[in-house]
Amino acid sequence: MKLLVAIVQDADGGRLRQELNDQGFRSTKLASTGGFLREGNTTFLIGVQDEEVTRVKNIIERTCRQRTKLMPHSFFEGGESLYNEALEVTVGGAVLFVLPLEEFFRI
Repeated sequence: MKLLVAIVQDADGGRLRQELNDQGFRSTKLASTGGFLREGNTTFLIGVQDEEVTRVKNIIERTCRQRTKLMPHSFFEGGESLYNEALEVTVGGAVLFVLPLEEFFRI
């Protein structure tokens, strides 16, 4: 058995939750915050049999796409703002951890 921990952008969370449910996978959804962009994320905890890991990974790949976003960025020198510029950054996609799981109970 495996515990999959999937961290996805909030924009993809609803779609992922629906797709997991449609495919018969139960999950626990947690609100989280990203460290780099400090934007909302959704963390899913998904317990599956070893042979189901690939199916869940494929669902995550299909529903959590990377995209680019313009982020405001100011350049400072000597405490003075020199100019503001928008930086293009890649957001979305997913971070997935696959951990061994000894036991799994639904009570």
